[in-house]
Amino acid sequence: MPRFLIKIVALLTLVWSGPALADVQIHFHSVNGSVLFGRYPHTFFVLDGELEETGEVISENYGFSARKVTTKILSGPVEHMVLAEKPKFIKKTNRHFTMTITDDQYRRIIAEKNKWQNAPGKYYDLEKRNCIHFVGAMAQILGLKVDYPKDMLRRPKKWLNRVTEMNPKLGAKTI
Repeated sequence: MPRFLIKIVALLTLVWSGPALADVQIHFHSVNGSVLFGRYPHTFFVLDGELEETGEVISENYGFSARKVTTKILSGPVEHMVLAEKPKFIKKTNRHFTMTITDDQYRRIIAEKNKWQNAPGKYYDLEKRNCIHFVGAMAQILGLKVDYPKDMLRRPKKWLNRVTEMNPKLGAKTI
């Protein structure tokens, strides 16, 4: 076998046998909501994949909500919680767009999620700190353009469509 072919075969063997690159993806979701079925419109994000540095498998999702849904949420801040949706429910929601993120971005998102989760006192506010603001904070960590028009603060699907339009680099379509 000619020497140059041996080098090519050796190079191809190294390329094919190298470790697979790990990555984590973040998916941005909305829930249409239905008063009849006990769910209000909502937005949350899903993280899945594998961290490159450690190989740790990631399968998480987070949303931000009032701890109790009562009429008190209409008059100011109430107790809050970060919640996770069941996989079966996630399949029924609207996935607006997906991004691949770095390990560092993953850690920054988890740190921000923890800040919201561990904030003292009454932190959920329908007008100033709801699920849209929570998901928006994560999108901003990833460098996305985000705003919070007053007429969209209770319309997560419409809001995520706006974020999609504001960030054409995503290559996503509105739903």
